[in-house]
Amino acid sequence: MRIPTLVITNLLLAASVTWGGEAAPGGIVDGAAAFDRLKGLAGQWEADTPAGKARLSYELIAGGSALVERVAMGTMPVMLTVYNLDGGRLLLTHYCMAGNQPRMQAQAFDPATGNLEFRFLDATNLPNPAAGHMHNASFRLIDADHLATAWEFYEDGHLKMTETARYTRVR
Repeated sequence: MRIPTLVITNLLLAASVTWGGEAAPGGIVDGAAAFDRLKGLAGQWEADTPAGKARLSYELIAGGSALVERVAMGTMPVMLTVYNLDGGRLLLTHYCMAGNQPRMQAQAFDPATGNLEFRFLDATNLPNPAAGHMHNASFRLIDADHLATAWEFYEDGHLKMTETARYTRVR
């Protein structure tokens, strides 16, 4: 019996969804509390990175139901990330210069430290699971004026690089 290529691709993609991230202790993340904390990022931010000056902006849209992040770094194309709740789950969709749109789900949030971890859920416009894409993202909401980020880029099923930055609010 011949298995259609689409079925195999979907099975590989489903396997990649569960690979690379662990669930939060107890398997429950307070998505609403994490989203409320993210809303406090609204404004303009800057960081010095190896790729040049990074400018980050956050804007609440749609009556406060979505937070849009816009990042410009050095000479790289501008990218967008949208954060929103889906029921109790906190999701992000990253519109990447790689031409795909990975979605990640919050898997851990510690309100005391401000640590928030997202893990790969699925992606649109990803030709196959081995194609390069952002796979995980971590944030440390240090205080009202400082934010640290780490975005993991995977290719061929493995971590290829991590983009890190420490941002300071400029307004």
